[in-house]
Amino acid sequence: MVNLGEAMRILELHREGLTISAIAERTGKDRKTVRKYIRQGVAVPSYKPRAARACVMDPYLCYVKERITALPELTASRLLREVRELGYGGGRTSLADVVRDFRPRLPSFELRFETPPGRQAQVDFAYFEVEFDDAPGQRHIVWLFSLVLGHSRYLWARYVVHQDLVSVLRCHLAAFEHLGGVPAEILYDRMKTAVLGEGQDEPRHIVYNAKLVALAKHYGFTPRACRAYRAQTKGKVERPYRYIRQDFFLGRRFRNLEDLNAQLTHWLDTVANVRVHGTTQRVVAEHFAEERAHLQRLPALAFDAVIRLERRISHDGMVSVSQNFYSVPDGTRKRVVEVQMSPTQVRLYEAGILIAVHPLLEGRYQRSVLRGHRSAQREAVRQSARGEVIALTRAGQRVACRSLTVYEAIGQGLARSAPRQGEGR
Repeated sequence: MVNLGEAMRILELHREGLTISAIAERTGKDRKTVRKYIRQGVAVPSYKPRAARACVMDPYLCYVKERITALPELTASRLLREVRELGYGGGRTSLADVVRDFRPRLPSFELRFETPPGRQAQVDFAYFEVEFDDAPGQRHIVWLFSLVLGHSRYLWARYVVHQDLVSVLRCHLAAFEHLGGVPAEILYDRMKTAVLGEGQDEPRHIVYNAKLVALAKHYGFTPRACRAYRAQTKGKVERPYRYIRQDFFLGRRFRNLEDLNAQLTHWLDTVANVRVHGTTQRVVAEHFAEERAHLQRLPALAFDAVIRLERRISHDGMVSVSQNFYSVPDGTRKRVVEVQMSPTQVRLYEAGILIAVHPLLEGRYQRSVLRGHRSAQREAVRQSARGEVIALTRAGQRVACRSLTVYEAIGQGLARSAPRQGEGR
């Protein structure tokens, strides 16, 4: 058997002018073999196709391809958890190779900016549309508030219905309470609830919402606005939005807003904040445990800034605030009341006097009726059932409740005393 290198050597010696016997002596091959390769030359080798080896991903290729086709933004980590539930026993690399084949990506390069522990957090809102199982066929707009610590990449998030100032304040309070402290500064995108604009005399002077400034002063952090048209300066919070959408939100079902936030919290606790972060190469929760000591302490008193509004009382004794409804006491005389909204409460005032304090409702079209606010109506219903005198809509109007037989007797008497047809003509 002559390999390709030996055949090439035979042809090379032949071109140098050596005889067949000399070539056979130098190469150790038989003269017939030497003569054969000189006569026919070197043919291109042909190989039989290699039998395809079974891959651990083969049984799951159709599933992965269908998921990527339906939801192209799903992460490999999310798909890895799904196929493992189906019995997949391989590693992430094999799955990632398959995902990369189905969904090629172009590389992008950014300048990375790291912050020391406790120095900075980044905040923003992201837009989502969802159909809740409790309201099938209806698309609801919800906003994802997210706060990311710049050093450890620890993530806190919550879905809200309104992208308003009260929601911003409530989410800050809840995030600080969860973190157990406050970063030295918070970087904001130029969302209207935080940044009002730039100063006319000094274009670089940022004008912040007064309530946000009060919040920052109370908790001791410095608000900073992202540079205009430079969204990459807050990339630590932009990337988690894409991560949340792809790894958590897509392909799930939610009963309502409460269920959406419950599933989000579970995902944060069991997936997002316990993973090894791709940049820091550390477990996020363990990294945050070290950063927590560098956060500022929470103040002793809760933040209680208020937003003042005026609202008209409806015919059923309710006041509409942010598409939710709050009751006023029976006997309220004014048709317009003052509303003071804090991050946790709605307080109602009539002529400067506090008449009701409600917990702030989340969502839309919720109703809060405090105990005792409809006692007069319930008493009227009870009196009516007992046949007692009840009050009508105006003060001083009263009527006695009688049996129907009384009115029947009155009607019969009136009928007898009426003149018959034809009489008196």
